[in-house]
Amino acid sequence: MHRGAPRRMKIVLFSREGKMTKKIPNIVTPPPGPEAIKWIERDEETMAPYNRPFYYPLVVAGGEGAIIRDVDGNEYIDWNSGLGVLNVGQCNPKIVEAMTNKAKSFMHYSYTDFRFTEPVELAERLNKILPMQCKYFFANSGTEANEAAFKIARHFTKRQLFIGFIDSFHGRTFGTMAFSSTSPAQRRHFHPLMPGVTLVPYPYCYRCPYKLEYPDCNLWCVDFIDEWVLQKFVPPEEVAGFFFEPIAGEAGYIVPPPEFFPKLKRLADKYGILMIADEVQVGCGRTGKFLAIEHWNVVPDIVTLGKAIAGGLPLSVAAPRKDVMDLPPGSHCVTTGGNPVSCATALAFLDILLEERLMVKATQLGDYTIKRLKEMQERYEIIGDVRGKGLAICIELVKDRKTKEPVDSKYFAEKMFRKGVLMVSGGVGVRIFPPLTIPKEMMDSGLEILESTIKEVGEEFHKL
Repeated sequence: MHRGAPRRMKIVLFSREGKMTKKIPNIVTPPPGPEAIKWIERDEETMAPYNRPFYYPLVVAGGEGAIIRDVDGNEYIDWNSGLGVLNVGQCNPKIVEAMTNKAKSFMHYSYTDFRFTEPVELAERLNKILPMQCKYFFANSGTEANEAAFKIARHFTKRQLFIGFIDSFHGRTFGTMAFSSTSPAQRRHFHPLMPGVTLVPYPYCYRCPYKLEYPDCNLWCVDFIDEWVLQKFVPPEEVAGFFFEPIAGEAGYIVPPPEFFPKLKRLADKYGILMIADEVQVGCGRTGKFLAIEHWNVVPDIVTLGKAIAGGLPLSVAAPRKDVMDLPPGSHCVTTGGNPVSCATALAFLDILLEERLMVKATQLGDYTIKRLKEMQERYEIIGDVRGKGLAICIELVKDRKTKEPVDSKYFAEKMFRKGVLMVSGGVGVRIFPPLTIPKEMMDSGLEILESTIKEVGEEFHKL
């Protein structure tokens, strides 16, 4: 089941600044501990069961950087960044300072009806970073930004249809549910959804839905859209936009082949269809570029951002090109969108990202991590695929490399939790997306635990 010897386990010590002072992870009480169990019981009495607990019984009390602390005093390595929000780490001092300073003088006013300076400053700053000049709409969550993008695209093009991709996730409101397709649970009992949405297969080369092999397939996944969708039943002159994740996040950081987006852009230009990039999870520097779509030198017509943009506070962005944003007054608004405190922390986030060269670090540490994982792949047959860009990485664990029958990713993630590393599943894989500020030594500590768990789970299947 495995070849060669794993690396020797290291004990690594860290402080808030990443210096070596104490052991991380530090499991003092097998989780869930007694305090966690009490809070879980209270949670179940009062909170809606919609998503609780999806992974494992973690009850967070706090943390710093890439360290998360639970209510029983256990300390974990954070490999999911609060589900993609904490790109600059938990309680980053510069984020806390910006938030506190702004909250002392200005908590909120409705930007839908009046003006204040913070959203303007953020918009001007983003226009220095994004590959196109935009006019901005600010909201609170990624799904709200995506809903705005649909309305912007329909209003500008005067077209009513969209094409999205299977294995993508864009949110759980009625509009975004029509595009989200990583689990039937997201849609069950909620139909009818927003009409006018057609989904086509995402370019998932490891498990190609067309049963083809790249590059011999010649990117049939794009030709299929033209020859079988647009020419058969979806009139191209009525399609407002292609709506996509540049890297499919919840599905397991599926990275399209290099020719995919340039070819899709040519198809979009052929029919006057907008390119709408949902960068809510993979944007904001996570992949080593501010927008993941920049890896393919494609400039979208509309971009949506969220999760990490405000360093942990609620904020999202719909950013259409200036000539595309033509929504008239009163056609769309969110009362708390562009909140001054969130905008202030977003400005601080951008400062941290650029001044600390975190996109460079994401590229370097991501390349290093993928190299380590591919070395493990040589040793352990249970690793079927390793992929990613920057610090958006996924490994698929399989019972058999020929059949590609997957290992239960939630089972694997829970084993990692018990050992002190917080990671989550993605499709049939497990994802690694820590804060971009994580020290390399802490990443190594997590990788040692990962390898020991891969070996352990591989041996379990070997015995069956």
